[in-house]
Amino acid sequence: MRLRHKKNAESLILDSPMIINNQNVESFFTCNFPLHLELGMGKGRFITKMALKFPNINFIGIEKSATIVLKAVDLFNKLHTDSEFNNELGESQSIKNLKFMCKDIANLKDTFLPHSIDKIYLNFSDPWPKKRHESRRLTHHNFLSLYEYLLKKDSFLEFKTDNLLLFEFSLEEIKNSNFKLLEFTYDLHNDNKLNEGNIMTEYEEKFSKIGNKICKLIAQI
Repeated sequence: MRLRHKKNAESLILDSPMIINNQNVESFFTCNFPLHLELGMGKGRFITKMALKFPNINFIGIEKSATIVLKAVDLFNKLHTDSEFNNELGESQSIKNLKFMCKDIANLKDTFLPHSIDKIYLNFSDPWPKKRHESRRLTHHNFLSLYEYLLKKDSFLEFKTDNLLLFEFSLEEIKNSNFKLLEFTYDLHNDNKLNEGNIMTEYEEKFSKIGNKICKLIAQI
């Protein structure tokens, strides 16, 4: 189901301190930690939980839709008032290592310096199943070239999906790129090694509940 566009979403994101609206990314973080990106973050559950779990890493969740970015901000604000969340975080702390960005992934070179990112996450990206649309898949070689530009040497790309055809396509694209395929699984939740410490996205939880197996790969540049 298509998410209804939020009225004035484009103007609202300009006022949120959680959203990066200019090109000086570093100024939005108080500490110069390694920088991880989630491309196509959806409503932001994964990236928010990652920021909580790893306070010494800076995270940016990126989405093209202003409406979806605002949903991520809403989730962040909700978690900050959740008692279980606050017990984990500590009464006097707040998440300072997480920001969101409303941006077309294809234009990330406009924002980030070359080889400035330490890890990229792709979670349940749109499979674009039709052959004529394969260049839109976020694991297409054109996007892999973009990630190669963004990532530091010896950094990592992680990809999860429940779509087997997209996963097979992604494996082939990785193998034919400058990335080195390190590990992969067709059944993440039954892979003790790769599933250790796994944080589920909204889609991952939904799809696994109906019996879909989750695929994951890790590649290095």
